[in-house]
Amino acid sequence: VVVSTRCPGQGVSNLSVPGSLQHTVEERLAMYRTAAALAKTSGESSKARRYDRGLKTLEAMLVSLKNGRKVDEADIPPPVATGAPPTAPMTSPTTAPPTAPTAPPRRPPPPPPPRPTTAQAEHLVCLCPCVPAVGGATKAMLCDRQREYKMAAIKAKQQGDLEQAKLYYRSSKKFDTAMEALETGHEVDLSSLPPPLSAGPASSAAPAPPSQPRDVLEALEQRRDRYQEACAQAKASGDERKARMHERIAKQYQSAIRAHKAGRPVNYEELPVPPGFPPIPGQEGAGAEQGFAVVLEAANKLATEEPVEPGDEDGENEEKLKKPVLAVPPMTQGPKKSPSLSPDKTKQREGVSAAALQQLDFMEGRRSQYMKAALQAKQKNDLDTARTMLRTAKGLETLIEAAKAGKHVDISKVPSPPGDEDEDFILVHHSDVQVSERGEQVYSQLAKILKEQYEKCMNFSKQFTHLGNITETTKFEKMAESCKKSLEILKLSQSKGLEPPKHHFEERTYHTVRIFPDLSSTEMVVVIVKGMNLPAPSGVATNDLDAYVKFDFPYPSTEQAQKHRTQVIKNSNSPEFNQNFTLSINRNHRGFRRLIQSKGIKLELLHKGGFLRSDKPIGTAQIKLEKLEKESEVREIVEVMDGRKPTGGRVEVRVRLREPLSGQDLQNTTERWLVLDQII
Repeated sequence: VVVSTRCPGQGVSNLSVPGSLQHTVEERLAMYRTAAALAKTSGESSKARRYDRGLKTLEAMLVSLKNGRKVDEADIPPPVATGAPPTAPMTSPTTAPPTAPTAPPRRPPPPPPPRPTTAQAEHLVCLCPCVPAVGGATKAMLCDRQREYKMAAIKAKQQGDLEQAKLYYRSSKKFDTAMEALETGHEVDLSSLPPPLSAGPASSAAPAPPSQPRDVLEALEQRRDRYQEACAQAKASGDERKARMHERIAKQYQSAIRAHKAGRPVNYEELPVPPGFPPIPGQEGAGAEQGFAVVLEAANKLATEEPVEPGDEDGENEEKLKKPVLAVPPMTQGPKKSPSLSPDKTKQREGVSAAALQQLDFMEGRRSQYMKAALQAKQKNDLDTARTMLRTAKGLETLIEAAKAGKHVDISKVPSPPGDEDEDFILVHHSDVQVSERGEQVYSQLAKILKEQYEKCMNFSKQFTHLGNITETTKFEKMAESCKKSLEILKLSQSKGLEPPKHHFEERTYHTVRIFPDLSSTEMVVVIVKGMNLPAPSGVATNDLDAYVKFDFPYPSTEQAQKHRTQVIKNSNSPEFNQNFTLSINRNHRGFRRLIQSKGIKLELLHKGGFLRSDKPIGTAQIKLEKLEKESEVREIVEVMDGRKPTGGRVEVRVRLREPLSGQDLQNTTERWLVLDQII
């Protein structure tokens, strides 16, 4: 949907005409998105980063063109391969091969945009004060679309697809600023808002919801069949993670069906709900609503209490936050209220160790955060989100009771703070004040840096949560909250049409720990990166070398060694493999520790023979792994040997564990940190 910046009768300037510069940029943008997605899927990280840089350039160009600013055609990133033939020839002269050695003729200027037809006019919305009725209809449309995204996020979370749930949630947050601008009579660029889910590709591919089930058994069977179908689709598309997830849920429903047939009780609240499915008959009573209201009242009482910050009893956190290394920007700091505990809570804490008390304070504070989030969702009439927040808060009660009993609790099971997703900026046009072009660039750069700092802090917080370090977890969460508040200030300043707030950079040094949270404790990943200047066997030319690498990891025993080999890279003596191999391990097994400390991994490099020709050896390489005792990753570039004789070739290999076998992989990081000076 394109929003006109003029009143009716003054023309429309944001239409994309075939042959125009804007049309070329839009086609190139689609090309880079496809290429980036393919590169990420195939594991080509360097290409993916290059395509992402081109994407950012094209997106900035498109925004400039839509705002009426000029863009140099020579700065448009070149075409890239998308892995599939294009459906239509590119209109940009940069994609056409030269037909003669002479200079190419200059392209005539693009024709003026045609006046919109009646069908096009239905997609144009004018938000000028002269048409207040349209603005009201637009706001209602935005409210419906926002609720659609929130419902999709909740359903995705119920299915266990957290990444998709976060994507839907971020999309829903984009509508808040747009609706605030509508209420104040400003114009809003609706083209920057997410499209209706009903018009998106995900919805078009989704199967239609089933009919209303006649009884509980039919409802359970319908849901089981849907998850089995989703499992088959995920396997067909090669997404093994989703396939396993859907298969687990289908088995969960199969167990519920057996229990229902046997007359045993079934906990329906633990069963995920597929999108669009009607409720199970008999499970939509008014008692749930009544219980929900009672819990909300309890949430209101709990949320008004001030949570006790871990470590504040001795002023420990206050002293640490005063250090320049981890100081939170002053604009977000305020006077702290001294925590007060009721007599009941004081009695509960008697006899609890200091470590358990720190865990207890941490989890009670997190539960209070989810209670407050539930109340805020209830005030916005978003009951589904409120229920989700309350369920999460209630799930923390078991851990809290364990901490009260003095037991050690694994805080890696504690969920992240609610609402930690960053909000994207919505471009708000003011008729009275306009930010300069330079100011818009500064806003964009500041927002990018603050978002990166926020994501970095949340990542460090999750890592320390996994390690059970509550002090560092809380510290990075506070730094993330500071970045989030700075983003809100930046968004408010931009919406008012002000120049960017004053800011400066501080040099900060902090301790971080390196882990690979996507790996389990029973996995070790070997990455064969590339070969360099490999020698060709006798009878093979250097440019005809078809190299591959194989290795045996003799664990759990030599007879049961785990064997792997890379794909063959043809016609290159410096092949880039970039292949990952996951090995099954037992970190505490004596045999595994002996392999790590003494033997390591031996690689064999070979040339692939042709028809009726055997493979020829290139050489061998030995990777030592003793560094895994103190580090979570070993990266080595080792010599390729022919027996005991160096060949001049090398091979790069990385080996990763979730975390070191002994201790922690602590690192010191120093970087420039952005701090806003101005408070609105």
